[in-house]
Amino acid sequence: MAEKTVKPKVLVADDERVIADTLAMILNQSGFEARAVYSGEKAVEIAPDYEPDMLISDVIMADLNGIDTAIRIRALLPGIKILLFSGQAATADLLEKARSRGYEFEILAKPVHPQDLLNKLRG
Repeated sequence: MAEKTVKPKVLVADDERVIADTLAMILNQSGFEARAVYSGEKAVEIAPDYEPDMLISDVIMADLNGIDTAIRIRALLPGIKILLFSGQAATADLLEKARSRGYEFEILAKPVHPQDLLNKLRG
């Protein structure tokens, strides 16, 4: 019997549904098991049951911003890899606030090229 390969699980959070769905689709086609959610609150809600290896989140979202989402999920899943992305300048302030609280997150600028994203996740 062949050994089953476990795909890394990725949770994608973006309040722009097209972006979240597209990223999840690209990841699913690239050897990951990805799920898309459309809010930070939803990401925090499903993370304990889904147990993703990675979180990819937009920073600027309507309900819970991506940095607070990342902080809450890291508290639930300490080993999770977190990658944030943003197309907005306001992100710098939010990142600085998180840094001052002892959190360091990697951030990619939107629009993110799928190959760049895959390289980050595999690296």
